[in-house]
Amino acid sequence: MKNATPEVTKGVFFGLAAYSMWGCFPLYFALFAGVPAFEVLLHRVIWSCVFLAVVVSILRRWPPITGALAHPKKLGVVFGCAVFIALNWGVYIYAVETRHVLQASLGYFLTPLVNVGLGMLVLRERITRLQIWAVALATVAILYQLFLLGVVPWITLVLAFSFGTYGLLRKQVELDGLSGLFVETLLLLPLSLLALATLSVTGRSHFAEGPGLTLLLISSGVVTAIPLLAFAGAARRLRLATVGFLMYINPTIQFLIALFVFHEPLSNEKLLSFAMIWVALGLYSWSAWRGRASVAVSDEVKQ
Repeated sequence: MKNATPEVTKGVFFGLAAYSMWGCFPLYFALFAGVPAFEVLLHRVIWSCVFLAVVVSILRRWPPITGALAHPKKLGVVFGCAVFIALNWGVYIYAVETRHVLQASLGYFLTPLVNVGLGMLVLRERITRLQIWAVALATVAILYQLFLLGVVPWITLVLAFSFGTYGLLRKQVELDGLSGLFVETLLLLPLSLLALATLSVTGRSHFAEGPGLTLLLISSGVVTAIPLLAFAGAARRLRLATVGFLMYINPTIQFLIALFVFHEPLSNEKLLSFAMIWVALGLYSWSAWRGRASVAVSDEVKQ
């Protein structure tokens, strides 16, 4: 018990580091100005795979990976995870390059509510009345943008549903975060190398244009893996409720970067849609907190 408090402190530190780094991703991917999002995505997959292979070797985590690769028939779900995380990465990079970071941040604010909706529709999970209201309010916020603003927030929707579906599939994979991401990038590696070779042959590759850009593209692997390692350190030490609370740091930082660094316009109408999502998140968080509190009281009574 004496080591509990230091471990929790470490967990909070790792969680703050992970979500803060993810929140600052717009500043990093903005450095790739002039390089198409698709090409940046290819390098992110390739160099993530390379860097993760090094990390896995250092941590000696090969057994679960080789075990998964030894059963190719079971890799279908992992490949599905790979496709959806690649879609999420690619659209996010595009959002930053085209200065739609507000839409991206809204997508990550929306993700927990999408998870609740998918759990109810696909997994037939029971949800509380407050959570139903939260999902309904989030739906109204999206419909508000669609009908009253005349805008289809496709970046928001693709980011939220691709990451939500990724999480849904990920529950079926018996691999930890590090091993799982490595296998996912490994499955995407052949297609990524082929696509990058095609760009090079046709003269459309930016990889060797200069040492600065080349190093930047290579660094995408490190930048992808480091927050994941920090998150793993947090998840091992913190309760799920605490990790869930820290999760909102990521889209909040992105929201602030969009406003004060990229100076993206935020009309009153857009702000209202954000406000509806924030209220929905408040309802969801309150419901989740109440549920955990009642479980804790029940456990105490049993003791």
